[in-house]
Amino acid sequence: MDATQQADTTGMFTCPHTGVALRALIKLRNSGVIGARERVVVVSTAHGLKFAQSKIDYHTGAIPGMGRFANPPVSVKADFGSVMDKLKDFLHDKSPKSNIS
Repeated sequence: MDATQQADTTGMFTCPHTGVALRALIKLRNSGVIGARERVVVVSTAHGLKFAQSKIDYHTGAIPGMGRFANPPVSVKADFGSVMDKLKDFLHDKSPKSNIS
């Protein structure tokens, strides 16, 4: 599931089966079986929407030993101001901190 989520961070919404193929690709590349300048195609045969519960389980920590790339859900009231406040808080927490006094 970690490889699936890693692919999802690029804008894909992959199925767990594609995650298995991606993990195999990563292992083959790391072991040198696939060279740094070689091109590889991984075919995704399904869409992540068919596996929505596994995506939810991954991101909520319900799958033991998984979650390296988890993006836990955040509850926000259903109004524009609340969403913007939550986004501002998140972005403020992620902004680089200056050491200049």
